Amino acid sequence: MLTRDKLRTHRGAIYSITLLVPVIIIAAYMLVSSNGRLKIYKKSKIAMDTIITLTVASDSQQRAEEAIEAAFNEIERLERLLSMFLPQSEVSLINKNSGIASVKVSEDTYRLIKKAVEIAALSEGAFDPTIGQLSTLWDFPKKVKPKNEEIKKRLPLVNYRNIVFDDNQRSVMLKINGMIIDLGAIAKGYTADRVVEVLKARGISSGIAAIAGDIKTFGTKPDASGWLIGIKRSRGDQDGLSGILTLSGEAVSTSGDYERFFIEDGVRYHHLLDPSTGYPAGDFQSVTVVNPDGLITDAMSTAIFVMGRENGMNLVRRLNLKVYVIYKDATTYITDNLRDSFAQQHN
Repeated sequence: MLTRDKLRTHRGAIYSITLLVPVIIIAAYMLVSSNGRLKIYKKSKIAMDTIITLTVASDSQQRAEEAIEAAFNEIERLERLLSMFLPQSEVSLINKNSGIASVKVSEDTYRLIKKAVEIAALSEGAFDPTIGQLSTLWDFPKKVKPKNEEIKKRLPLVNYRNIVFDDNQRSVMLKINGMIIDLGAIAKGYTADRVVEVLKARGISSGIAAIAGDIKTFGTKPDASGWLIGIKRSRGDQDGLSGILTLSGEAVSTSGDYERFFIEDGVRYHHLLDPSTGYPAGDFQSVTVVNPDGLITDAMSTAIFVMGRENGMNLVRRLNLKVYVIYKDATTYITDNLRDSFAQQHN
């Protein structure tokens, strides 16, 4: 039986992007810089099994603190709905009732699972929200590679087409008993989007929501310049950066093979699994996606990575996505629509 503690070791947190701002103190407000009346306030907190940092520009410390607190309350609310690790979450209830009954859910859960299925269809299943039986099978912290027989046994339980929606009841059902929905590759981006909405509603006009490697910017810094986001190197000195993005009003996510992995017999095994094989995808070292919606960047960075060089880049061109990729052979590619916002860093 899958326990919460066991599931947590498999969680799909991606720590592939780092903000170009000073190191902050967890759970403490901190003045970073100021320009005229506007000041930048930050707070970090552990939630969704990762460190989340919210940065806001405001002319009022009280307004900033109240907005940030409201945003963290929203994060905790969404985690209680969407986490597969919390036994009473709506996603867990759907999983417990797989093959048995439909489950009425909130608008957030319903909307997000529906969007996940849309992206699954666009990516021809490379992104699949029912990957839970595979994502919980691999144990990257303990460097455990599952037996091929066990992977094959679970593959029939991974198929987004077996999610049934009832719009009238706003309910979700998994057709086959044992299926597991895992929203780890889309929930953080969606949460970043919702956090920005909450901050704006509280009178904040600019800032950053950074949920692990899924980052959503809005507005500009007090000096009217864009927010600087650094993309970590995928090999070698990982404290270094392969590029710097200047963003305002856009989100960015990176999926990489270098954060949760182990090497066995010279082969790198990482957490970005191909739902059709149960094994890690292999054409990229990292894929970075920029889009106005964090939900899109989060899910699409995974989808493109898993689809591979040819199919993934075909999807990029078809949807006119902004991407920066590092291929398996360490060569890089950036789409023309991202060049003006991207500064390549060299050794």
